[in-house]
Amino acid sequence: MNIALYILIGIGCFFSLLGTVGLHRFPDFYTRLHAATKCTTFGAIFFIAAVIVQSIATWTTEGSSSPESVIVFHSIVALIALVLTNATGAHAIARAGHRSGVKPVNAVVDDLEGAKVND
Repeated sequence: MNIALYILIGIGCFFSLLGTVGLHRFPDFYTRLHAATKCTTFGAIFFIAAVIVQSIATWTTEGSSSPESVIVFHSIVALIALVLTNATGAHAIARAGHRSGVKPVNAVVDDLEGAKVND
């Protein structure tokens, strides 16, 4: 069981490290936003999965009177909230950047350039 936990924690650290490197290395707003949201989301998913696995293992060995059942429930709720809000927040930030005129570094065809904005 400990090996599975170490693997999940290692994968979570790897994705979080990738997000950090992406924030420093990528050239523009949109690619940095991608690194910050996608990689750290996957990092948090694996960290929360490690918490769930550990809590379920403790819960099954100690019996139903253990408080780990509450931790599993809270972790699942936090995981769902994280997945939904991180993607939505990244979309809102990218849209705000596009509306305020932030351009990508490389020449990219922008299909939204001539689109009418309905506010």
